[in-house]
Amino acid sequence: MCKHQPPCPDALASDGTAARVMVAHPEQGWSLLCNGVVLFDDAGVLLPSGQEVGPRPVVPASRRPALPVPPSVLPPCVAAPTAVRALATAA
Repeated sequence: MCKHQPPCPDALASDGTAARVMVAHPEQGWSLLCNGVVLFDDAGVLLPSGQEVGPRPVVPASRRPALPVPPSVLPPCVAAPTAVRALATAA
């Protein structure tokens, strides 16, 4: 039973890997969390019941959907590429 405040999430909770590390063995690639979960460096998980949960698949950047970025959050050189091109050709 976790005695931390606030208490660590249960091993079966969606955020179960957010529990505090109790024992770390980075040289072996694993850590034991407060809730009994063994967390591996590749993000694989072994639950206290012995059930394995594989690492989440990595989606290459080329296959991720592009998110639109409003010009207001871009740096000026990206938000106004025509001005940058004009400066580059003037030099």
